[in-house]
Amino acid sequence: MVDAARARKLADRIQQIVAEMLERRIKDPRLGFVTVTDTRVTADLREATVFYTVYGSEAERSDSAAALESAKGIIRSEVGRQTGVRFAPTLTFKHDPLPDSARHLDDLISAARSRDAEVARQAQSASYAGEADPYRKPEEGEAELGEDDQA
Repeated sequence: MVDAARARKLADRIQQIVAEMLERRIKDPRLGFVTVTDTRVTADLREATVFYTVYGSEAERSDSAAALESAKGIIRSEVGRQTGVRFAPTLTFKHDPLPDSARHLDDLISAARSRDAEVARQAQSASYAGEADPYRKPEEGEAELGEDDQA
């Protein structure tokens, strides 16, 4: 039986432990400005995937990935000690692409806003191609057809 609430609680606790370890105990010079964004644990509580972001260039991102891989054992033993589960989950570190895609979406939205502003600016000085009211109006001699007169 899968206990999703227990898996979520364990994932939250692992996220806290990993973030604390990266902040206080892991002193690898390759480790950049790493932020733990999310943690997911499988239903059997045997594997945990830790998602992280790194502030900086692609080189700093790869250096931080190497530092996390080398510190994986220390972090896993600390996770096992602090959580008290029978089997400490295996940790997998994955770079989280969410902030990059959010930045890309923000750029697209700002480009769309600037194009909308350009269209609105052009619409202010625009005029109708024909008459302002394109619908036919009955002339004085014509009788308007009512609902009963239509055939």
